Amino acid sequence: MNHSDGRGAPTEQPAPPSFAAVGRLRLVVARLYRQMAQASGDDLNLTYAQLSALARVQEFGPLRLGELAAREQVAAPTLTRTLRPLAAAGLLTKEADPSDGRSLLVSVTSDGAELLSRIRRERSELLARRMAGLTAEQTEALMAALPVLELLLTEPQPPAHHRD
Repeated sequence: MNHSDGRGAPTEQPAPPSFAAVGRLRLVVARLYRQMAQASGDDLNLTYAQLSALARVQEFGPLRLGELAAREQVAAPTLTRTLRPLAAAGLLTKEADPSDGRSLLVSVTSDGAELLSRIRRERSELLARRMAGLTAEQTEALMAALPVLELLLTEPQPPAHHRD
C-alpha cells in the first residue's frame, strides 16, 4: 500500500519492527508494570482485574453492571466474581438503579477512591525516581515517545473497503 505525505507525494513505509524488538518492548512494559505494582504496597492483594474495574467505576461511575462488564470486556458472571471482594472490602457499593429497579449501579466508596489515589501516587513516585536518573536527552526522548505509546493502547481499525 502506498502512502502519501499529505501533498500527494508517495512516502516509503517503514520496515516492521523485528520480532526481537517487539519482544523487548513487551518485556519492558510488563516488567515496568510489575515493578510499579510491587511498589504500590497494595496490602489487599487486589488483582489486575479488580484494580481495573475499580478504576473504571471511579472514572465512569456510577455504572450498571452490564455497562461495566462491557467496558472491561468481560462476561457479567466474571465481573460479578471480580467485584465481590471489592464490595466486601468496602471499596465499592452496589445499589438499585433508581431508573430501573432490576439493575444495580456500582460506585466507588471514599475508601476505594483513597486506595486508587495512593496506588497511583506510589506508582508515579517510582517512575519519577527512575526518570530522575535519566539524562535530559533520555527524558526528552521518553516524553517524545508518549504519543506513540498511547497509540498502542487502542486497537487499530481495519481499513475500510470501498466499492466502486
